[in-house]
Amino acid sequence: MCKSLVRLFNIHFNEVIVKNIVLSCLMLVLVGAVALGQVQQKIGYVNSAKILDQLPEARDAAKKLESYAKPIQDSLQQMQKDLQQRYDDYQKREALLNDASKRAAQQEIQDLQAKARDYAQTKDQELAQQREKIFTPVKQKVLTAIEKIAKTEKYSFVLDQNDQVNIVLYADPKNDLTNRVLDNLIRGK
Repeated sequence: MCKSLVRLFNIHFNEVIVKNIVLSCLMLVLVGAVALGQVQQKIGYVNSAKILDQLPEARDAAKKLESYAKPIQDSLQQMQKDLQQRYDDYQKREALLNDASKRAAQQEIQDLQAKARDYAQTKDQELAQQREKIFTPVKQKVLTAIEKIAKTEKYSFVLDQNDQVNIVLYADPKNDLTNRVLDNLIRGK
């Protein structure tokens, strides 16, 4: 029995070794293929936040969106203020109210909360649509400039690296196309 356990252990141990060797060879082949692919492909990156920050059209679009959003924000703040006032009034009078009056006051507050929530959701959707409408031409212009530079300078891929999105974990600064894209957009170069 002991011999059969040893033999079973050896067979299992040998299978593990063979699997590790096969996996190691496979990894070497994959690493080699990736290395060969990278030699042939040129990868660059841009900082889209910087581009949008410095592009006059993007700043204009942001101002348009802000002017659209301001009245909505003001309305929401007023609704919140009214709601808080109603709640404060209710708390002051709560001890003096009978059960029916309490329920009516509580229902009124809940209705105001629901109305404010519905208004906020509706306006959020409208704001998202407006943002898309205002910024789509700007985004398209930036993407066209990136594509032009990528094709001219033979980049296979251009990634984005900014404060919100960090797709690039490491990048050589010589592959940063941000300033070239800005030059192309602002100066037409």
